[in-house]
Amino acid sequence: MSTASESVIFADVRQTVMETLGLSIPVRLMTADTELLGALSELDSMGVVLLLTALEDRFDLVLSDDDIDSAWFETLGTLTDAIEARLP
Repeated sequence: MSTASESVIFADVRQTVMETLGLSIPVRLMTADTELLGALSELDSMGVVLLLTALEDRFDLVLSDDDIDSAWFETLGTLTDAIEARLP
């Protein structure tokens, strides 16, 4: 991932993650390499569902259960890449 941390999509994904999970981490610390699943206690099974719903709403997407993979939630960058790949 070369540009995720610089993209508008990244900023939108980061904001959605922070708002949905109620994170109080300073934005400057939320980089493409920020670990998500297993690192954020807020990202439990319910957090994943809420986050996916928020991302669908934010980006006007419909995510299929078959498309969603736990690898999406490794880092903020991998989540951004997954969302970006599904945008028209």
